[in-house]
Amino acid sequence: MLSLQKLLRFSGKHRQDLCRSGIRLYFHFALSALVLAGMSRAATSAEPLALHPKNPHYFLFRGQPAILVTSGEHYGAVLNLDFDYPKYLASLAGDGLNLTRTFTGAYVEPVGAFKIERNTLAPGKGRLICPWARSNTPGYINGGARFDLTRWDDAYFRRLKDFVAKADEHGIVVELNLFTPMYEQPQWDYSPMKSSNNVNGIGKVGKHEVYTTDKEPALLEVQETMVRKFVTELNGFDNLYYEICNEPYFGGVTRSWHDRITDVIVGTEKTLPKKHLISWNIANDYAKVKEAHPAISIINFHYARPAAVTDNYSLNKALGLNETGFKGTGDDYYRRQAWGFLIAGGGLYNNLDYSFCVGHEDGTFSVKEPTPGGGSPKLRRQLRFLAEFLRKFDFIRMKPAKDLASGVPKAVARQVLAEDGKQYAIYLGSTKEVHLQVQLPKGTYEGEWLDAVSGQSVKLPRLHHAGDKLMIKPPEFAEDCALRLWLKSKE
Repeated sequence: MLSLQKLLRFSGKHRQDLCRSGIRLYFHFALSALVLAGMSRAATSAEPLALHPKNPHYFLFRGQPAILVTSGEHYGAVLNLDFDYPKYLASLAGDGLNLTRTFTGAYVEPVGAFKIERNTLAPGKGRLICPWARSNTPGYINGGARFDLTRWDDAYFRRLKDFVAKADEHGIVVELNLFTPMYEQPQWDYSPMKSSNNVNGIGKVGKHEVYTTDKEPALLEVQETMVRKFVTELNGFDNLYYEICNEPYFGGVTRSWHDRITDVIVGTEKTLPKKHLISWNIANDYAKVKEAHPAISIINFHYARPAAVTDNYSLNKALGLNETGFKGTGDDYYRRQAWGFLIAGGGLYNNLDYSFCVGHEDGTFSVKEPTPGGGSPKLRRQLRFLAEFLRKFDFIRMKPAKDLASGVPKAVARQVLAEDGKQYAIYLGSTKEVHLQVQLPKGTYEGEWLDAVSGQSVKLPRLHHAGDKLMIKPPEFAEDCALRLWLKSKE
């Protein structure tokens, strides 16, 4: 940069030109600063993701009712330095999806874990970044120095905040999952919290004693301090909620520990401007929730069936299915699962999408066996059809109403979401041998069928109904389909 003395030594013309350039540069930076400050103020002033006050099974996001639907990468977008997360987030947004799930780096997997090909949770040697800074002492099991659990890695928090900020630009909500159980010894062997991977002598417990309140006080203190750091650093974002622990029903995670970490979030946010939602991952497949911590607002399941929604609907909380898999690498099962769960009254769906990986952050990697799940551009397109179908409804006024539909064989999945007498969303797992009847009040109705695979729509003729059951013939779609039906006028 030129000093004032050097500037004055220029000839008059050169000084004049340089001054003009300087003025232009000054106004450019000043304008940029004002724009960034405005964006920052807007982000700071926006209320964070919340349960909708009129129907807490759904969300309120930036002043609008929201259902979260996505097919996201395997949670390593931040902790894996080789993963191009701006490209990934742009791809999700381009697919019309609005949620991603990411892990913090306290848990990490070795290459080959769970037979996942190109696993984003398994960084290459020396490519893990996590909340804690590296020390000068070599010896981390997967390359590089050991970690110092008393110092933060500023580069990590810059990366994390940039990830959430870029998600924010795309209207994508981030589920930040704070901890994960150490399923088997290799996961514990790779964790920075294990004593062999840090210079603090912390983490001398067994793999199934990591998440307790009474085994190692120093390790618990590290975990609580980490949570406070995250909650403080990320408080300004509105596109965020916290999940305490992924699958805490495995690996010795105690309920007392889970409640304590929940209390840490709540206690930390008491003195901060924003209060974020907290999620409890309750079970694989199904569970009847009992005695949830009062600060929990989202109940998430993995690999779940619609009964997980039906039997917990009275909790008046958002019910989510935030991990899928173990049903092959094809698309059909996961598409059907999404439709069934959300039309049953769920508010969140995340397919675990292995087509996102390093080098294929646009989700174009071809997933094949033995990877224990699926993901593809085609599936994300089908999930977009589902998301757009739901957004056409005033879904805040709707609730599960499966019994309104009949004439469907037992083997064919059916779900109904309705504001009775006004609007109906009906999902059918097949059209074969279906003689659909819908219980409707008297009136004139309009509607359209949607092919859940192709997105093709077929409009119904206007229906004049005298009341009671109305027979509606489905079109001959090869796969599953959905009906959107609404009252045009009362008669």
